[in-house]
Amino acid sequence: MNRLTASFWFSLGLAVIVLLCDGCRRRPTALTYIPGHSRSVTNEMAGLMDDGTRIPQPPGTGANDLTRGRTDTGPIPLPDRALRENMNEDREYFKNQTVYFDFDKAAVRASERHKVQAVADALKKRPEASVEVEGHCDERGTEEYNRSLGERRALSIREYLVLLGISSERIFTVSFGEDKPAVPGHNEAAWSKNRRGEFILLTPKP
Repeated sequence: MNRLTASFWFSLGLAVIVLLCDGCRRRPTALTYIPGHSRSVTNEMAGLMDDGTRIPQPPGTGANDLTRGRTDTGPIPLPDRALRENMNEDREYFKNQTVYFDFDKAAVRASERHKVQAVADALKKRPEASVEVEGHCDERGTEEYNRSLGERRALSIREYLVLLGISSERIFTVSFGEDKPAVPGHNEAAWSKNRRGEFILLTPKP
């Protein structure tokens, strides 16, 4: 083996060693979650609230099934949309129970759970009534993404109502995305009020 060939193989081997060491140094030691994306989805799919605590659930109900729209007996029944057209709306009845969300998240915050509980308690006292949950977003993000996020927020509240004992057939959901801001403005003061879920009391028309 001449000197040129030996030098070539020595240089190649050195380069391989450097690359391997560099790869070891760059290997992440833990998963990096993107706020509002991977972590929130993981929590929701695991049946956890936004603070990481488990959603309270009645006996025989799996949290994973509920977040996917299923129970032990099958899919959660959907309400009949045709009935929605024959109901009166009361937007003031649950006005104080509006649920607010963190940026880019759909999990109900621990500080907001008492509002969903209040809605559930009221519906239990009025078995003839139903409710519509509206999902809303702030202006950041694309229109399509915000529509999807608003839907996830509405469904998150709906699933929590189901966990609290309200029949899913009494809960309608709709997403408006960023189309109906509660507060005009382009700052956090406005955005924090626009990331919300609103409850509309529905009663049968005479």
